[in-house]
Amino acid sequence: MPVPRLSSTPLPGIGVRYDLTTREHRRISVVAHRDGTRTLNAYGRDDPDECALSAKLTAGEAEALIDALMPSHHSPSLLSTTGLGLVAERIELSAHSRWNGRLLGESRIRTETGASVVAVLRRAQAIPSPTPDFRLAGGDMLIVIGTREGVEAAAEILGRE
Repeated sequence: MPVPRLSSTPLPGIGVRYDLTTREHRRISVVAHRDGTRTLNAYGRDDPDECALSAKLTAGEAEALIDALMPSHHSPSLLSTTGLGLVAERIELSAHSRWNGRLLGESRIRTETGASVVAVLRRAQAIPSPTPDFRLAGGDMLIVIGTREGVEAAAEILGRE
């Protein structure tokens, strides 16, 4: 099967448009706007200039769609699985979570679930291997590794209000 060709076109003041023609000769484009949003467009088969679908996505929605399209992913927040039965998942800490402003160690995630918080993504910063005295904040994206059951239990703990 031939490698798909993706072309890009700068759109001054807007962002970049990426065009893909599928093996069925369908044209799909994504406009990556400068503000982080994306517009997904699909064009008609009979008229490649006729837009049959246009959907504007937030940055988070675009990320979830990318995850859903990855063949190795089974959920939008799943990062990877290994032959050992471990998964790595991103879990966002809500501003309403009881853990907002509290120390990671107070959550007892590792003790209660066997899953480990291996990194925290906060705004544009990555904090690898946070210690138990790391103070959590609403909006933090925690990277949790463990068994599927352990990661789900960790998500439940982190979601408590």
